Amino acid sequence: MHIPVMLQETVDCLAVRPGGVYLDATLGEAGHAVEILRRAAPGGRLLGIDRDPVAIARASARLQEAAPGAAVCVQGNHADLGVLADEHGFPALDGVVIDTGVSSGQLDEAERGFSFMRDGPLDMRMDPTRGETAAELLARLDAEGLAECFRTLGEEPGAMRIARAIIRERERRPITTTLHLAEVVTRALGGRGNYRRHPATRVFQALRMAVNGELEALEAALEAALTRLRPGGRMAVITFESLNDRLVKQTFTEHVGREISLQQGGSRWEGRLPRMTWVARRAMRPAEEEVRRNPRARGAKLRAVSRPAGGEESFRDRVPQSTLKTTYTGEIV
Repeated sequence: MHIPVMLQETVDCLAVRPGGVYLDATLGEAGHAVEILRRAAPGGRLLGIDRDPVAIARASARLQEAAPGAAVCVQGNHADLGVLADEHGFPALDGVVIDTGVSSGQLDEAERGFSFMRDGPLDMRMDPTRGETAAELLARLDAEGLAECFRTLGEEPGAMRIARAIIRERERRPITTTLHLAEVVTRALGGRGNYRRHPATRVFQALRMAVNGELEALEAALEAALTRLRPGGRMAVITFESLNDRLVKQTFTEHVGREISLQQGGSRWEGRLPRMTWVARRAMRPAEEEVRRNPRARGAKLRAVSRPAGGEESFRDRVPQSTLKTTYTGEIV
């Protein structure tokens, strides 16, 4: 069973109330969702979204047992959060949680291809029924494309060296399994050496993020969720990679905005609507005890914001959807 990371801290950030309406955009095996519905009883409702059909099946059964009739589980991409929320009767939300990590089930099942610790097909798709696999991406890109992927999404210093090694290896035989790729990367970087992490860690991260369009999906999910929060509603996001955390921090900071002093006196707020406030200004990290119990929690960061009660109407209500990424600056009224 997947162990939900920073469970109590995350649900505490949402300030769950009885009868509230919530959305878990990365449902996984429903660890956070079960606790949310426990606190939202009686009358609470939750929409759970996940790309993985296996995860949806497991989560649906668990939620039905924990809170019969309170949850709706949908297979889908959280990039489509807004559409899915509207379609299933969740247009306004009291809280949203997103956990960007890969589940233990996905990591531990060799056939999913996420881990270099077990040999399996080089797949890495969150939804194994659609899209390009990591092996297909690896076979398609040239050296420059591979290096750009590893450098941009994996922040890998040896990106070009690894890319050239992959090109040489695939001319000899296709790279279609996880351990084969891990061996190629390790050799390209000069062996295991003094690496604190496995040398292939950044390459596997980059391929997984590329295959699943993770940054693009997260960006879309953040904006869609923020526009659907009710006054007083909250959003909590757990990240594990610096790129995802940077995107969350930047997006939240833009919506929190800032006060600008005016020469003629007074001030105005500058930022993006809907306006938010920090639940905690700095990212929260798991406690040492949690990391001891669950080493996979080590790199987690939790950020959360709240929509002020009685604030302005949602950005979605003021401007066309096509302009949601436009920065808005206006005086407080």
